[in-house]
Amino acid sequence: MTALPDWMRPPREEGWLAEDLDRLPEAPRHTELIDGALVFMMSPQRSWHGRLVTTLTTTLMEQAPDGIEIEREMTIRLDERNRPEPDLLVTASPYDPDRTWFAPEEVQLVVEVVSPESAHRDRTVKLRKYAEAGIPHYWCIEDEAGAPVVHVYELDKPTGQYAPTGIFRGKLQRPLPFEVCIDLDRLVPGRNG
Repeated sequence: MTALPDWMRPPREEGWLAEDLDRLPEAPRHTELIDGALVFMMSPQRSWHGRLVTTLTTTLMEQAPDGIEIEREMTIRLDERNRPEPDLLVTASPYDPDRTWFAPEEVQLVVEVVSPESAHRDRTVKLRKYAEAGIPHYWCIEDEAGAPVVHVYELDKPTGQYAPTGIFRGKLQRPLPFEVCIDLDRLVPGRNG
C-alpha cells in the first residue's frame, strides 16, 4: 500500500473548504467538493457522455439569447463545504476568462449527465443540494439504451425543493430558463450507425 500524497490530506480536521479547490493544482481534473470531502472522477469517461455534453453545449449556445452564457465543467460554490462541478450550467453572468467557480445565485440551470459512478450523487445528493442553494432549474440526463432521457426539475420556492416538471424523450421543449427546443435523438451523433 502506498502513502497518500501530501496534497490529498485535508488542511484541517473538519475537512476541505470550497476555496481549497483553487489551491490544488495536483488534483485530477473534475475534482468536486461534497460535504467537505474531495470527489474525483476516477473512471474513464464514456464516449456517449462526452458526445452528449459537447453537442448539448453547442445546441444550448445556439439557442441562448444575448446575455446568457453556457459553461461546461465549472464548479458552483454552494457553501463553504460544497463545490460540485456540473456537466453544464447556464448563467447570465458575463464571460470571465479567469473565473474558476460560480455562486448559486448566478446560475439559472444546472445539467448533470449521469454516469455509472455519479448516478447516486446526480439523482439524490446534487438534486437536493442544488435546490437548497436556490438554483431555479435542474436537468438530469440518463442513458436509456443509447438515447438521452432528460428529467427536468424546477425549484418550488415555498418548499425550497425541486418539483419534477417532465421526463423528455425524443424532444425537449421548455420555456425556461430560456426558450429551448432540442431534438434529443441528435445529441449523440453516430449512435445509430
